[in-house]
Amino acid sequence: MRKPKPTATDNVVDYRHKSASRLNIPPAGLTARGDVVREKRTQFAYNPHLSPALRFDATGKADRIEKLIEAAGQRKLEPEELKLLQEALRNHEPWLEWAGKREQPWCVADPVALHIHERISTQAILRVARRQEVQRSLFADPEQDYREAVQFYKHPMDWTNRMILGDSLSVMASLARREALAGKVQMIYMDPPYGIKYASNFQPEVGRRDVKDKEEDLTREPEMVKAYRDTWTLGVHSYLSYLRDRLLLCKELLTDTGSIFVQISDENLHRVRSVMDEVFGPDNMCSVIAFRKTGAFEARLLGRTYDFLLWYAKDAAAVRYRNVYQAKTTEEGSGVYYKWIETPEGDRRSSTTVEKSDAQSLPIGSKWFLQSPLSSAGPSKETFTLSFQGEHYNCDTSSHWKTTEVGLSRLRDALRVTAAANRVYYVRYLHDFPVGPFDNVWNDTVAGGYSGSSIYVVQTNAKVIERCLLMTTDPGDLVLDPTCGAGTTAYVAEQWGRRWITIDVSRVALAIARQRLLTAKFDYYKLRPTSAEDVQRNPDGTWLTDPDGQMQGSCTFDCKTVPHVTLKSIAQNQALDPIFEKWEPILADKLTALNTALAETVTDDLRNKLKLKLSDKERAEGKKSITDADRRRWLLPAPQSAIRNPQWQEWEVPFDTDTDWPQELQDALTDYRVAWRQKMDDVNACIAARADSEELVDQPYPDRNKVRVSGPFTMEGIIPAEESIDDEPEESPIIGAPEELETFGRGGSQTRPYESGEGETDVQTESQNAEAYLDRMIRLLRGDGVRFPDNKVQKFTELEALADGSTLHAKGEWGNGDGNRLVGVVFGPQYGPLTTRIVEEGIRIAARRGYDDLVFAAFSFDSAAQGTIQEDPDPNLRIHLAQIRPDVNMGDLLKTTVSSQLFTVSGSPRTRLEQTEDGPADQMAGRQYVVHMEGVDLYDPVTNNVRSTGAEKVAAWFLDSDYDGRCFCVCQAFFPDRSAWDKLGRALGGAIDEDAFAKLSGTASLPFPVGEHKRIAVKVIDPRGNEVMRVHRVGGSYV
Repeated sequence: MRKPKPTATDNVVDYRHKSASRLNIPPAGLTARGDVVREKRTQFAYNPHLSPALRFDATGKADRIEKLIEAAGQRKLEPEELKLLQEALRNHEPWLEWAGKREQPWCVADPVALHIHERISTQAILRVARRQEVQRSLFADPEQDYREAVQFYKHPMDWTNRMILGDSLSVMASLARREALAGKVQMIYMDPPYGIKYASNFQPEVGRRDVKDKEEDLTREPEMVKAYRDTWTLGVHSYLSYLRDRLLLCKELLTDTGSIFVQISDENLHRVRSVMDEVFGPDNMCSVIAFRKTGAFEARLLGRTYDFLLWYAKDAAAVRYRNVYQAKTTEEGSGVYYKWIETPEGDRRSSTTVEKSDAQSLPIGSKWFLQSPLSSAGPSKETFTLSFQGEHYNCDTSSHWKTTEVGLSRLRDALRVTAAANRVYYVRYLHDFPVGPFDNVWNDTVAGGYSGSSIYVVQTNAKVIERCLLMTTDPGDLVLDPTCGAGTTAYVAEQWGRRWITIDVSRVALAIARQRLLTAKFDYYKLRPTSAEDVQRNPDGTWLTDPDGQMQGSCTFDCKTVPHVTLKSIAQNQALDPIFEKWEPILADKLTALNTALAETVTDDLRNKLKLKLSDKERAEGKKSITDADRRRWLLPAPQSAIRNPQWQEWEVPFDTDTDWPQELQDALTDYRVAWRQKMDDVNACIAARADSEELVDQPYPDRNKVRVSGPFTMEGIIPAEESIDDEPEESPIIGAPEELETFGRGGSQTRPYESGEGETDVQTESQNAEAYLDRMIRLLRGDGVRFPDNKVQKFTELEALADGSTLHAKGEWGNGDGNRLVGVVFGPQYGPLTTRIVEEGIRIAARRGYDDLVFAAFSFDSAAQGTIQEDPDPNLRIHLAQIRPDVNMGDLLKTTVSSQLFTVSGSPRTRLEQTEDGPADQMAGRQYVVHMEGVDLYDPVTNNVRSTGAEKVAAWFLDSDYDGRCFCVCQAFFPDRSAWDKLGRALGGAIDEDAFAKLSGTASLPFPVGEHKRIAVKVIDPRGNEVMRVHRVGGSYV
């Protein structure tokens, strides 16, 4: 095997955020060891009316409205009372109404605990591929001792970006309450579902974007089923409640300078804007942005080619905003107003049709310019006259000059003034400010963008999110996307050095996003120390850290700049005065010499000959073809002619010569134009030196000698609440409740909807739902039994519920030929995975009570929970993982229901660990090992079968070569998609052995040494995003 270059690691870097930190949340393997305090539920309330000012009534008549409504049901109203009620209804304050809004004008969020499943570092994987040692610091692993590690949410640790599986409402509540991230997020990008069909919003498998309406194509993820029910139970009514609740949490998380962008189609644009007006306030609406989609939506009437972004600020008065510019062109945007051309000799004229369409046809060195008025509307006490080219100009009584008399003189002497139609104008060159800001219609978003072709059923063009991010954030700022999808927001945030958190309820979406970030290659952008202006704009920013360590303190991108020459900067530029003083006498002498040559060398015959040239061109090409340069060249002044001056004034000097001119005159004009050019070069250099500049935040300088990869990030999930038959409801504190709105009164009752007791209803309901869920599961298990991989069904001779509040939910007996065995049963959450905490407590209780078998039945299994079972087997207790058929949760979403084969024991990866020939055989520390992934027993939720498949059927498989039992660190990552690593591999060139990269698409791992924990964990991801794990022990038996 060819050895890699020894300096390969020097050019592969990532950005870190060392000045930012996060609290230590539980590693998945330790959730049962520490104390996770259950936070009380929190209510977030808001004022659902558009403008509180509309409610003001100085007459006090509004106070009678409720009494009149009550009286109307008991007696006939008097005419005066009826008139008052009619006026009240006619002038009523507007708001958006939907089913359920009156009953609950707030949202209840459960700040659940989160736990880390995986730590991911592309740097670590590349080091393995180079046969180099992997340090835990590459994963940003805090490596806490056990005492600190089980003190959850207590200790700060290095920042890592985050992908979180779970309902966005609960996750955002957890971030705000448990991790104190309220008021810390600078930008939120939210892309909620557009339509209301179950099959239209969710991708069932990795690599399968052709979503259809057939039942076998529907996603079976329990969290997705719940998300659909929560969002679309009542159609658009549930959708609006779903949005309102999450927008309330988004507002809680945003900084005072923060922004939120909500992407939506025209179908629900008006509704979503009304909801956002209610949550954020109409005064905080920044813009509605229309961006062109990749393809038009077919319609019977007009085609739909745009989607929309609703941009709101937490506080529009304080919102952070940086212009993102586009290059000005004369073909579109503000550049179309630059219709005039100035040649290097100073000739100013209108451009031709050919020149407008083909810039290459312009004379070399020409400049586009527009004529901007030198006066503004509004009278001024200070009036003066501008003398220009022998004429005198004044402002009328309703306008005033844009600058002072001295300033106008500087503009005139710098040749920044022109005259047309008896008015004077400022000459603004296109290159004075060669870029312009975007407006709220983006037409350049059709192409796929730099992030490649679509990999998810609903995927936004990266350019759209990139522009939003660059407008409203700085490097190091925190960006949140509660609707991860393909991970485009995370990808763009990583590209531009922002911290990011992304959330999704779909395992498929996160599996796609994880691969996208893990295998991504980015340009490395050069850094510079933050300036005083940067700190003033963003005093609390975390910024970036120089990975080379050459710059101390906070850094940001070193971006290109463009000049921004303005009328004001020229008019106030005192450095121009010495230049004018220097060149005025020189040009005066040159002009005198030119006029002398004119008088002494030009005859009347020559003048007539030159006039004839002008006439011939006019006859041949038309009157419009005659330019100012033509007239100056061919109409020479003479004492006896009707021309006012017998000699050239400085503003009349020709721009070029004619071949019929006398040589002395040609030389005199050339001499004058050379001096004039030198003066203008000095003037323009002085203007450029004193001009402002604008930073192009989207154009940092790249360092082509370095390759950048994603920084470390974590895969996290929700620790679901344990189901128990005797759960007691808990109190629910209320945060942010406004005063009660009488228009939202309930049945005339004066009880405020935010008083103590109201918040307990949801908790009581969920407790009842948990009891009903467990009763149903026990009943189904009692009737159906458990099916094992050999299709043998183990039936219960008896099965009864346990109501002792423990982790065990049921106990029973089944026979196996040797007599009956005592069986304990634990059910996982209805909408979530079975976790390590549940497994460890279940095993402990079952072993203490003398059970022979223990069945964990769940809709999905936490991979760490699987590892826990393999790590600590009890020889006296047989443990079975039974997959509950997802259709049990989807009865109302399917046309047919199931009633048999509901509990199936799932399989595990078929992996083999073998020692290579590298290293001395008698020293374990020197041995090298390889893991072979031979296949996996995959549970198919559509057919309800466990299928034994080959390795080629998995979506990905990962290896942790030193598994510590706490958290899975991805040291090697393998994707059957052979193109997954291609882009990064090409960027690295020969820095990594090609054979090593090829193996990252195979079924055998790269060789690795054994770590200090003597355990190797293999995790396999199936096409539906589900995870199964197997743990190998080194130096003894392994499972």
